[in-house]
Amino acid sequence: MACRDLPVGFANAGDAQSLAIMSRDLIEAGLGWEYRRDRIAALIGDAEHVALVTRDGPRVAGFAIMSFRDEHAHLVLLAVRPTHQRRGIARAMLSWLTESALVAGVASMHVELRATNAAAHALYLDAGFSETLRVPGYYRGREAAVRMLKLLRAPNATMPAWRPPTLDRR
Repeated sequence: MACRDLPVGFANAGDAQSLAIMSRDLIEAGLGWEYRRDRIAALIGDAEHVALVTRDGPRVAGFAIMSFRDEHAHLVLLAVRPTHQRRGIARAMLSWLTESALVAGVASMHVELRATNAAAHALYLDAGFSETLRVPGYYRGREAAVRMLKLLRAPNATMPAWRPPTLDRR
């Protein structure tokens, strides 16, 4: 099954528990559990965040949550179930978020990941992110983080005025 068979859509409040469990098991393993159902539900309902899911039937196969500000966006969480990894799901969600950030006029996207997460590091590098900093003890004083950045445009640059596309009236 390829990613094209699993469309990217918006998460809803009913997804909060499933996303929280995926966060606990796939992102926060060994660090405690910060992103519980109520916190995930708040992010899903917050206008400054976008929460995406990819479903395999009724089950969530992957999810991503990103915050949007005027000049930057921060990828808060991204996870794909082990049974669905290496199928382009994370890449598709990251691409959707990048396109949305571009349309919103965001200058840069930011993400932190465990320094030991080689697969995520490779994904972000392939998606155009650059490593900016390693932070020892970032995760509860136990594990280092890698901070990565993707520039989408020069900060504080004036964006050209949007104009609707012209119609070809032959």
